[in-house]
Amino acid sequence: MGGSKNRWFIALSAIAIHLSIGGAYAYSVYKKPLVESAGWSLTDVTVAFTIMMALAGSSAAIFGKFVERNGPRKSAIVAAVLFGLGQAGSGLSVAMDSVVMFWLTYGLLSGLGLGIGYISPVSTLVKWFPDRRGLATGMAVLGFGSGALITAPVAAALMEAVNIPMTFYILGASYFLLMILGASYIAPPKEGWMPDNMKKDIATGKKELKEDLAQLTAKEAVRTKHFWMLWTMMLINTSAGIMMISVASPMAQEVVGLSAAAAAAMVGIMGIFNGGGRLGWAAASDYIGRPTVFMIFFIIQIAAFFLLPSVTNALLFQVLILLVVSCYGGGFSNLPAFIGDLFGTKQLGAIHGYLLTTWSLGGVFGPMLVTQIKESTGSYIPVFYVFNGLILFAFFISILLRADIKKAKRKLQQQGVA
Repeated sequence: MGGSKNRWFIALSAIAIHLSIGGAYAYSVYKKPLVESAGWSLTDVTVAFTIMMALAGSSAAIFGKFVERNGPRKSAIVAAVLFGLGQAGSGLSVAMDSVVMFWLTYGLLSGLGLGIGYISPVSTLVKWFPDRRGLATGMAVLGFGSGALITAPVAAALMEAVNIPMTFYILGASYFLLMILGASYIAPPKEGWMPDNMKKDIATGKKELKEDLAQLTAKEAVRTKHFWMLWTMMLINTSAGIMMISVASPMAQEVVGLSAAAAAAMVGIMGIFNGGGRLGWAAASDYIGRPTVFMIFFIIQIAAFFLLPSVTNALLFQVLILLVVSCYGGGFSNLPAFIGDLFGTKQLGAIHGYLLTTWSLGGVFGPMLVTQIKESTGSYIPVFYVFNGLILFAFFISILLRADIKKAKRKLQQQGVA
C-alpha cells in the first residue's frame, strides 16, 4: 500500500498480466495441429475456445466482488494459477488424448483465469493514474490485445521444435511466471493519492480537480440508468467489432474480390488496429472525454456501415473495416476509465466485471447474427444495413448519456457553490 511504489512499474505489472492472458486469442494456431495430430474433429477443438470466451466475460462479472474484496495482488495470483494450470493442463489433455479434459483445462480453467486476470489490475491502475485514466487503462488493454501477436509465432515455432503437449507446458509455465511477477508488485495507492505534478497544477490553478459523478458500490451502480446506457453502447460496439473480426476474410473476398492471401494480410493488420485503437482512443479520451469518444466511435461506424454496401474499391473497403475494428478495441480500453468517471473507484473492478458481460454476449450475438443473415440472403450486404441500424441506436443513447452527464455535473457544481 501507499504511494512509495512507481506507478509506471504498476502499469508494467498490469501489462504483464494482460499480455499473458491475451495469449488466449492465438488459439487459431492450435486448431490445425490438434485436428491433424490428435485426430479430434474441428468442432471438438473449437468447443474449448467457445467455452473459454463465454467464461471470460461471465467470470469477470461473477468474480468482480471477489477482486474488490481480496485486492489486485491476491486476485492476480488466483488468475495466474487458474490460467497457468489451464494452459499446462491442455498439454496433459493432448498427451492423454482426452478432448473432455481439454475442454475443462483450456476452456474452463483458462476461461476463469482470463476473466479474473482481466479485471484484477484495472481498478488499481485507474487509482494510480488519476490524471491519465484513459492512457493507463489503454496500456493494460493494449497488452491484452498484443498477447496473441507474440504467442502465435512462439507457439507455432514451439510446435515445430518439440510437440503440442510440450508447447502447452512451456507456455503455461511462462504465463504463470509472468503473471506472478506482475501480481507481486501491483498494489493500490493510499486513499486520495495524486502524482506530484498533478498536485502542483491543482495548487497553482493550472488544472482543476475532476470529480467523479458519484462513488457507488456495484449494487448501487447497476440500479442507475447510466449503467444500462453504457452497457447497451458496449454491447452494440462489441457485437459490431466481433462480427467484423469473425467474417472479415470471407467478406472481403466476396464483396470486393480480395485474394485469399490479401485477405489474410488484412486480418493481420486488423490485429494492429485493434491494439492501436485500444491505446490511441484511450489516450485521446483524457483530453476530449469518454462520452465524446464513444460518440465518435458511433459516427465512424455509421459512416462505415453506410458506405460498405456500395464500395467497390478494395483499399477503401479495408480502411473502413480497420476503422470499425479500432473502435471495437477502443471501447474496451475506454470502459474502465468511463466507469471511474461515472461511478467512482470504490468498486470499479466489480462494476467492470458486470459490464464485461457485453463481451460474452457480443461474442455470441455478433457472429450469430452475421451467419444467419448470410445464410438466409446469400450475401453480406444486408449485414451492413442491420448493423447500421444498431449503431444508430447506440449513437442516440450516447447523445443522451453525454447530455445527462453534463446535467449531473452542473448539478454537482451548484451544490458545491451552495
